[in-house]
Amino acid sequence: MAVDDRAAREGGRLAALRIAAGSGQFEVDAEDQVIEGLIGVLAPDATAIGDGGGLVPAALHPVEGAEQVARFFAGRARAVPGISLEECAVNGRPGLVARKDGVTVSVPACDIAGDRIQRVWAVLNPDKLRPWTAR
Repeated sequence: MAVDDRAAREGGRLAALRIAAGSGQFEVDAEDQVIEGLIGVLAPDATAIGDGGGLVPAALHPVEGAEQVARFFAGRARAVPGISLEECAVNGRPGLVARKDGVTVSVPACDIAGDRIQRVWAVLNPDKLRPWTAR
């Protein structure tokens, strides 16, 4: 597999995650569609982990399973509308930079296995996000 092919496929999955997690405008039917779309790009045993550093709210335990991870991200998008997401490399992994009113609020990185997102690690700790805000 060529690097460009892999990057294009990873970008497609990240775009689905970005669109689903970043819309922030839900009605019940639309939210169900968003969740189904997310489940489609997540591995069945996907895991999401957040690092708030005790400074901002983050899940206390890993969120496990495609449906649970999808519902978690849909709920976060609903709770914090107006987030803009930009695709980028995060420590050599495909990832996103989430900004609210120009301030970086989260930087999730993804581990992709095969054609699905296996793990999402999200840094939410403002101290660790300072370098990302300056970009």
